[in-house]
Amino acid sequence: MKNPVEERAVELGRFIVANKATVRAAAGQYGVSKSTVHTDVSRRLAEFDPLLFEQVRAVLNQNKAQRHIRGGQATRRKYRQAENRG
Repeated sequence: MKNPVEERAVELGRFIVANKATVRAAAGQYGVSKSTVHTDVSRRLAEFDPLLFEQVRAVLNQNKAQRHIRGGQATRRKYRQAENRG
């Protein structure tokens, strides 16, 4: 039987790969902190399931490469909403 930490790490990894999710999205979905998700999928998962770890790492690297774009879009939405109110 797997221990709870191993099960959580694998479940988080599968969620991230299936949904191309960010660490923040996975944390929100499972009700754990971003630090917990990051530790589980970047350290623990490598021990438990190396193949899944590589898949997760690919998704997280893609998310990191696109982070500046998503941040710019969020800022643009914020200021558009402020213009519409005022």
